[in-house]
Amino acid sequence: MIQLAGMQFQQSGMWTSDSIENVIIQRMQEDPIVHSYQSMDELSFELKLRKNIIESSRSMYQGNSQFASLENSRCNPQYWLLTDAGGFRLRDDVKPSDAIRDIYKNSSLYEFECATAIIIIYYHAVLKSIDEHLFNQLFQNLYLYSWHSESDLGIHDIKTSHFLPGDVVYFNNPDFNLETPWWRGENAVLLEDGTYFGHGIGIGNAKQMIQALNKTRMPGSNQSAYLENSVTRLSFKHLAKYSMLPRGYINHKIQPILFHHNESSISYDRYLYYLNMIYNQINDINLFP
Repeated sequence: MIQLAGMQFQQSGMWTSDSIENVIIQRMQEDPIVHSYQSMDELSFELKLRKNIIESSRSMYQGNSQFASLENSRCNPQYWLLTDAGGFRLRDDVKPSDAIRDIYKNSSLYEFECATAIIIIYYHAVLKSIDEHLFNQLFQNLYLYSWHSESDLGIHDIKTSHFLPGDVVYFNNPDFNLETPWWRGENAVLLEDGTYFGHGIGIGNAKQMIQALNKTRMPGSNQSAYLENSVTRLSFKHLAKYSMLPRGYINHKIQPILFHHNESSISYDRYLYYLNMIYNQINDINLFP
């Protein structure tokens, strides 16, 4: 259900019945969880960003970037520095917006795994949703590696089985072949037509995604891959507030912890598990110097 300024939202005909925005609204209205917005601008921004996530996913699918494990990642050296861990670090002489666009423009020069793909899609979608100058202010220190991201994206997990177009889901493959660990799962974006895009597998429905992963299981395994009941989302409201800031806004923030785990295709939940381990270790050091 959608609430706007405390009142139940009524579709006003702002979007045509066959538009992506209308599909998203319908799914929100069917959701038992209440989606609450202070203003129409806030709701409209989320719809725009979700639509851009979908379009950025389709653009990646139509491009020529290839799937690769972290250790075999590849990028355009004119925009990014490839680290030993397989991450892409933004060059000092390059604008963040130009570097993100290049992944789509010169896609044949790039290879990365599916978690990194989601972060690229997120940045590309946000770039299309806010002022470019603001984007370059917010994301000056881009480093693409697995789920590592700037805190302003506000990435978080929600336990639910009601997915919305633009959500990121995880197809878990618990019995993956140890010789091909990058098929431990697939991060995928739910598209407006009910199919999913996962970098490495492509576009397909849930059954097709699971079938693709099942082909990569350990020999003799009877444990099927499955779709987890959780979604990963951006903080749409947080980003909506940024979209309304003046051009001269200066953002001072603490850089997120970077952890090179060397595991391709992990879920955001697993990435959080690793981060929490690091935070706990830091707290232990501070408590017992």
